[in-house]
Amino acid sequence: MPSRDSVGLERKIEHRLFLLSVWSKGIAGLVETIGGLLLLLIPKSGLNAFVILLTAPELAEDPSDRVATLLQHIVQELGADTKLFASSYLIVHGLIKVFLVAGLLGGRLWSYVVSLWFLGAFIAYQTYRFFFTHSLWLIALNLIDLIVAFLIWREYQVRKGQRPVAL
Repeated sequence: MPSRDSVGLERKIEHRLFLLSVWSKGIAGLVETIGGLLLLLIPKSGLNAFVILLTAPELAEDPSDRVATLLQHIVQELGADTKLFASSYLIVHGLIKVFLVAGLLGGRLWSYVVSLWFLGAFIAYQTYRFFFTHSLWLIALNLIDLIVAFLIWREYQVRKGQRPVAL
């Protein structure tokens, strides 16, 4: 049977991992929101010039760089509807993350449950997308989201039981 000190240390580590994961999601949400706003507000010509500025050094070194040529192709083919959808998606997704992170950091019980539902939905969608793309990035995202969901669930159990969280 673990000693009380080891349980307290495990709880401290778990709580710090929870805070780290939640802050990471919050920063990601902020970046998504800002990126979506920039995508919405910057005209296509400005976006094209920005991508050329970013990819030019890489293409000068390797004219067949796959990532750089893909980025340039995506921006050139970007239609107004696609741009609006992508920017709206980023803004909404980012704001939801920021809103939920604020609730989690504030210890609001409702935010734990809502966050778990949203993470579950994203995990399901990423799994669905994996079957079409076979992207290992989606597997990595799912693993990260599963860990974050576990940490949120554990923190929720502590908060719901109104046991003090050791810092």
